[in-house]
Amino acid sequence: MKPIIAIVLALAMAANALAMLAEPVWWYGAVPGVAAAGPFNLHFIRDIGMAYLVVAGGVAWFVWRPAQGWAALVAAAAFLALHGLIHVADAIASPLCGQNLLRDLPGVFLPALVAVWLALNPKPGDA
Repeated sequence: MKPIIAIVLALAMAANALAMLAEPVWWYGAVPGVAAAGPFNLHFIRDIGMAYLVVAGGVAWFVWRPAQGWAALVAAAAFLALHGLIHVADAIASPLCGQNLLRDLPGVFLPALVAVWLALNPKPGDA
């Protein structure tokens, strides 16, 4: 089950990255909450798209070679978790805190929680 969850996570992060890189204007308008975070910035969206591509690659490496790719999974999980903490801080500072947290649950918090869960399970070879 763990490899299937990791594959789904890698594919979701790759899809997000490719959308950000190939269709940044569409991505900006399509993802809930993005436009509310600030004006369209092509360079910034592509920067973050590349970060998501690295996350997808790290998770995919873990799927392909769990023992060798575990450190890449940890780095991917760290990025996703820290990104999630930024969203928590922004939500706390907003009068729409609860709405923002619910809005960000599927696209920000769930991937972070899954990645951290995958990384915190015993390292392959240690179990």
